[in-house]
Amino acid sequence: MASPNGGDDFESSLLSFEKLDRASPDLWPEQLPGVAEFAASCKNPITNSPPKWMAELETEDIEMLKELGSLTTANLMEKVKGLQNLAYQLGLEECEYMNNTYTPMYV
Repeated sequence: MASPNGGDDFESSLLSFEKLDRASPDLWPEQLPGVAEFAASCKNPITNSPPKWMAELETEDIEMLKELGSLTTANLMEKVKGLQNLAYQLGLEECEYMNNTYTPMYV
């Protein structure tokens, strides 16, 4: 794109022929940690063995995952709220136990 006042020379002076080494982690850090490992693990998606995280699950765990996955949003929120209340109650019982004022609720 030549212009009558020498704009072509200006554009060519802006060109850089420097070669950048994109393998350097200092110059090109990984933007999201763990993405490279995840991408490498997905290169061969067709395997006969279950994923690592699923290999450690027992049948009861898988059934619970299926149950939680089938809940509606409202039911899931209710379940989470119940777990939070249970954790709170256990915390109160532990506090009472540590202060030697523990009286079991379930006798």
